[in-house]
Amino acid sequence: MLLNKSEFLFKQAQKFIPGGVNSPARAFKSVGGIPVFFKKAKGSIITDEDENEYIDYVGSWGPMILGHAYPPVIKAVQDASFNSTSFGAPTEIEIKMAELVRQMVPNVDRVRMVNSGTEACMSAIRVARGYTGKEKIIKFEGNYHGHGDSFLIKAGSGALTLGKPSSPGVTEGTAKDTLNANYNDLDSVEELLKKNKDNVAAIIVEPVAGNMGCIPPQPGFLEGLRELCDEHETVLIFDEVMTGFRLSRGGAQERYNVWADLVTYGKIIGGGLPVGAFGGKKEIMDVVAPVGDVYQAGTLSGNPLAMSAGFAQLSALDKHPEIYVELEEKTEYLKKRLQTVLNEHELDYYLNQVGSMISIFFTPEVVTDFKTANTTNQEFFKVFFHEMLKRGIYLPPSPFESWFLSNTLTYDMLDDTIQAADEALGIAKLKAEK
Repeated sequence: MLLNKSEFLFKQAQKFIPGGVNSPARAFKSVGGIPVFFKKAKGSIITDEDENEYIDYVGSWGPMILGHAYPPVIKAVQDASFNSTSFGAPTEIEIKMAELVRQMVPNVDRVRMVNSGTEACMSAIRVARGYTGKEKIIKFEGNYHGHGDSFLIKAGSGALTLGKPSSPGVTEGTAKDTLNANYNDLDSVEELLKKNKDNVAAIIVEPVAGNMGCIPPQPGFLEGLRELCDEHETVLIFDEVMTGFRLSRGGAQERYNVWADLVTYGKIIGGGLPVGAFGGKKEIMDVVAPVGDVYQAGTLSGNPLAMSAGFAQLSALDKHPEIYVELEEKTEYLKKRLQTVLNEHELDYYLNQVGSMISIFFTPEVVTDFKTANTTNQEFFKVFFHEMLKRGIYLPPSPFESWFLSNTLTYDMLDDTIQAADEALGIAKLKAEK
């Protein structure tokens, strides 16, 4: 039997790469089947190795807010590459980039460039510990901050227990310093702070969760975290790897008017290139070497290609804030049309949307945290995902990931998505009833 190119390439990849992929989410484990191998994209259309085209709602997991192959970003990378791909030394573009970040996010006095969102979050935690002299951190079940040891900790048997390693290779010693709270539950946070009085260095949170599906903060949640951190002299860290420069020029901080002490960013600040950053208040950031004693380094940090691409992308977002209005209007249009179709099929569902992030949960529950997100019908989603894929709609291959919209999506594309969803939901419902 002839294989399509994705099937062939996946078989080849498994010979040389663990699981055939370089990041687990790409393996389609959550939805089954063979991962699609892509070779090019433009705007909101992504093309696989067999020349099949899809409307893209992944956008490289968020950074393609201006669409794939955004011409100013491509030109910036091309121009920078003629001078060299890396120096391992200071460049002027790093200064311009840092100044632009500070201009767009007023509470970021200092910013340090790194190479990924994971590295940014790992570094922010170390800085918070160095600044406060405290050891423990609080994270939230269902939030994801990269694959650093401190973050691969699941909740114990109760919501307010010490964490347990959720991956081999993470030591019990590391796990004991990570405390798990419930997202959107201030009482759980307050109890952990009281039980670990004067020893919590930081609270790290996705201000809008994107890694258990899109889940917004409940009214008062972020404000409450800010008050608790002030009361307990704990550093508040917003992980804005997904939300930064997507929900507004100033990210979730600006949207909710709650300002963290440290904030982390990811690939959106590089137009999709490998890059990250952490920044915040001067007095905290000045503990970082070479000014202070908290060590953090990277040969490729501030890479000229990534900085040039990021400067081009953030400059466009800075100069054209109307992009955020247009994106939100398109996402609300998609949400309303999806609601209509879901209601017509008489399905249990819950839709969450913030700005240009949106998720469908196939559950009658109101989804506000990890526990309620997990009530979604995963088998139903698997069928829905593959039926959408057949109809040229590329969704995140997991029921627990946010969809990301690009401003290159047209209303015709949104209508095509709704039509595909109508058909896909009908088939999924029939299969579920058998």
